[in-house]
Amino acid sequence: MPTTHAINVGEDTLASVLQQFHISDDSLFNITETFLHEMADGLANYGHPMAMIPTFVRSIPDGSEKGYVSRQSTVIYNSHGVGSTFLALDLGGTNLRVCEVQLNGDKTFSLRQQKYKVSDVLKTGEATTLFDYLADSVDAFLTESGSPTCALPPSLARRQTNENVLDEEDDPQPYIPLGLTFSFPVEQTALDSGKLLTWTKGFSAKNAIGKDVVKLLQDAFDRKHMHVRCVALVNDTVGALLSRAYASGGCILGSIFGTGTNGAYVEDITKISKLESNVTAQGGIMVVNTEWGGFNNSRSALPSTPFDNKLDRESINPRKQAFEKFISGMYLGEITRNVLLSLIDAAPKPLLFSGSSSHHLNKQWGVDTAVLSEIEEAWEGLGRFAPTGMGSGAANGMPVANGKDRAESDREKLECIREVIVKHMELSPEVVSLDDADVVRKVCTHVALRAARLSACAVAAVLVQTGRARLAKGGREQTETPLLDEGKTIVIGVDGSLIEFYPYFEKKVRASLRVLVGEEVESRVDIGMAKDGSGVGAALCALVAYRQNLMKQYHSVYEYEVARHSPKIRSTDDTAYLHSLSRS
Repeated sequence: MPTTHAINVGEDTLASVLQQFHISDDSLFNITETFLHEMADGLANYGHPMAMIPTFVRSIPDGSEKGYVSRQSTVIYNSHGVGSTFLALDLGGTNLRVCEVQLNGDKTFSLRQQKYKVSDVLKTGEATTLFDYLADSVDAFLTESGSPTCALPPSLARRQTNENVLDEEDDPQPYIPLGLTFSFPVEQTALDSGKLLTWTKGFSAKNAIGKDVVKLLQDAFDRKHMHVRCVALVNDTVGALLSRAYASGGCILGSIFGTGTNGAYVEDITKISKLESNVTAQGGIMVVNTEWGGFNNSRSALPSTPFDNKLDRESINPRKQAFEKFISGMYLGEITRNVLLSLIDAAPKPLLFSGSSSHHLNKQWGVDTAVLSEIEEAWEGLGRFAPTGMGSGAANGMPVANGKDRAESDREKLECIREVIVKHMELSPEVVSLDDADVVRKVCTHVALRAARLSACAVAAVLVQTGRARLAKGGREQTETPLLDEGKTIVIGVDGSLIEFYPYFEKKVRASLRVLVGEEVESRVDIGMAKDGSGVGAALCALVAYRQNLMKQYHSVYEYEVARHSPKIRSTDDTAYLHSLSRS
């Protein structure tokens, strides 16, 4: 009897812990409605955690754009066939990346890239040191690949005339335009200007918050006497949106579900009431960077548990980025570690690993989200655990086991999970039973499922905000107002390791999205990977900025020619090309 009682107590305790990660459908609707309220607040006023930042990106690509682009080197060819080199530097959560992208004009592109590690010392040191490292990485990439040159269409190149229109000291060296993909909250005031609001994703570099990140980077280039100019500031979610739009002919939302999480979407500019009236009066659309990682920092709607509270308290940014801490890859492993420790320390009798722990389990961030992914792969028979010939690993973007069949019995699946636990948590095999493996699996499943359901709330809120969906509360849509683009495909671009590699994460997001907006709308949502969104998106933004600069050059030259009573006759091709630039 005592043994049976102890088992029941253990099962009840585990069930109680897992129940804390359950989100009811009613809670999903409440969270989504709160999300919509905070979106409205951010569109109306500055200073909200969910900042709803205007990006000043006023058009969306359709896949016809051409050019040779590079992420720390982006070359774009214009209609005259002349190459112009652009740099698109991408600073994300873990790595700094450099790439070259060839836009083919038929919704396809090719790329070449290089990654550079960003150390914890750089993340937490002085901002000047971090930005000097970014400049050094650009320099290294250009040196390794052969420094490209900047060229303009011959008819638009700055002229050296007999009258010496431009003195040598006024005619600067050709520079390489750069599009900066900066994956942190920035209050953007122009396409090439924005002040850092706060660091996220483990960054806390000193003397950066409140400063213009474009100027910080440009100063680093100038200190090194590099002929590189930052012409466009792009958030990674904006990049994902633009990249997916380029590949699909359109897109309304770009979202990141990886180390961190965020979304950018296409908004009717008249709804961004915090913008000055002379901007909104122009009409049209503008991409808004939501910074939804900061949604509900008060946690009035989010389903906090003691494990979430512990993570937040011990983080480098307590009481900030609440939504991100519930759903992003940086935090899911740590939430799971906190749960496992509570089961190890349960009294009067431990409920896991016979009360044993390890250095990895005792260390903050000691359990990576990749471990959760591998445990779920083992249970689902995916990746390296897939039976030979099934192909399920390849379908999920993971390698398939080399000729080793895996039986489908739960026992053998748990044996695989046990191996993963022993390897990655550095526990002695003797203290990890199959029952322990099953407990760990259940914890991982519940933590990841909660993340997927909360992710669906963000997607649903954007669909409702843009008039493409209504909340289907109680199984019925709330109003009969006609939907925007009713009956048409709704294209969404996504990026990040969580949605790309975590087993069935997208499927779970879709299941909750179906609850929130109804089956008909969900069936029209086309969720697709924004292939290398940060690079291509930055390249496309750099192209916009470059075209605008060309127009300024053209007008300056033309005004000079008119003033000297000698305007040059331009070809029909030149005139058509310039007209196309004016529409950018």
